[in-house]
Amino acid sequence: MKIIVPMAGVGSRLRPHTLTIPKPLTVIAGKPIVQRLVEDIAAVVKQQIDEIAFIVGPPEKGFPANTREKLLNIATQLGAKGSVYVQEEALGTAHAIYCAKQSLTGPCVVAFADTLFKADFTLDSKADGAIWVKKVEDPRAFGVVKLQDGYITDFVEKPQEFVSDLAIIGIYYFKDGDKLLHEINYLIDNDIRPSGEFQLTEVLESLKEQGAKFVPGQVDVWMDCGKKDPTVDTNKQILRFAQEKGQNLVHDSVILENSEIIQPCYVGSNVILKNTKIGPFVSLGENSIVENSTIENSLIQTNVLIKNARLENAMIGNHAKFDGNFTSVSIGDYTELT
Repeated sequence: MKIIVPMAGVGSRLRPHTLTIPKPLTVIAGKPIVQRLVEDIAAVVKQQIDEIAFIVGPPEKGFPANTREKLLNIATQLGAKGSVYVQEEALGTAHAIYCAKQSLTGPCVVAFADTLFKADFTLDSKADGAIWVKKVEDPRAFGVVKLQDGYITDFVEKPQEFVSDLAIIGIYYFKDGDKLLHEINYLIDNDIRPSGEFQLTEVLESLKEQGAKFVPGQVDVWMDCGKKDPTVDTNKQILRFAQEKGQNLVHDSVILENSEIIQPCYVGSNVILKNTKIGPFVSLGENSIVENSTIENSLIQTNVLIKNARLENAMIGNHAKFDGNFTSVSIGDYTELT
């Protein structure tokens, strides 16, 4: 089994946090989003992961020089071969997958690194593929699928009139990666891009017309990491899951001086808390110092200095400094707000 992870987008909706680091490498509760994604997929498919192929953007689109090293390390931790490809120009979802054409063989999962999920799903050996979906209240902002007799019959992009409430979350399984690549090649060779880009939905429709049978993979929880508020909420849900599993995410090296941690929280190594209360639902990265503050329901990265703050629903980047009375702040890496 292979996992293909297109992650070349610039993550503009999550700025300023994506100005210095790709959105999929944003750390939530101690792990990058993309690492949590591939770990969740590995747990769902219950098969050996042979290779994880990441498709990133070029350095000028905000991808640091050490991105490749970080991604290969994530693959290694799952016991898989790691591959990194570059999508030089954003030409659509199918084109992004095409950039990893050397890895598109055999069964594979394609997962766009915008979302995290929780699911209990067994792959149907009789199906040609699966598309993970989640029921939503307002499907007009999503691509949705229609079902008949347990199989997907139609893909509808952002329907303005109700046709289905099963939204596609951006994770797909294909039994035959070679066939997927063949159809993407056909799109690109014949310049088929009705929307101006080469889209995966066109490939899915073509495969379906040729007789391919796709089944829905239902997810129990769908966590969005597209904007600041949903990302902070995703951090909250992950911490809650960890608590339910009895996991303690507070590092042994944390120093408490007249301070309190209200679980669930993630607190990294070498953190110092002085006259401070954090939690519940706070992630605080390593080598940080917090003084005279109260923080809850917030996502804070590494090497930060926070003083005299009362934070709630906040997101603070790496190496930032904050000293003030604002509550729901969103400041990026190396920012000072004092």
